[in-house]
Amino acid sequence: MPSDLAVYAGLFGLAFAAATIFPAQSEAALAGLIALGNQPTMALVAVASVGNVLGSLVNWLLGRGLERFRDRKWFPAGDRTLDQASAWYRRYGRWTLLLSWAPFIGDPLTIVAGVLREPLWSFLLLVTIAKVGRYVLLAVAVSGL
Repeated sequence: MPSDLAVYAGLFGLAFAAATIFPAQSEAALAGLIALGNQPTMALVAVASVGNVLGSLVNWLLGRGLERFRDRKWFPAGDRTLDQASAWYRRYGRWTLLLSWAPFIGDPLTIVAGVLREPLWSFLLLVTIAKVGRYVLLAVAVSGL
């Protein structure tokens, strides 16, 4: 049986990766860990949230230097996806970051926020609300808090 530190580190790493260029699914891992009941639910939510927000911060930083890396194979979003996300972001502004939790559009939105020079304070505030909110709702659904 893994130690609590290994569980938290694994969840953090998975949540971080899920918000960056790597395809990963942190919700399933969080739900499974909550269902097991070996760690406090809110501690798991906090660890997953911090990892996921920091992963989104990597995307924002990539967006700040996008023109330098956009043509690389490892870059997390293609031209079409980035163009769509840019159009959304220009139309609806920073509030689109409340969708940063959403599959397929969330990660490109965080990159576009960097490209369009969204201030760090508002980026972190809105992304944190979105990411924590998603994990809290998942925790409630799984554990019935």
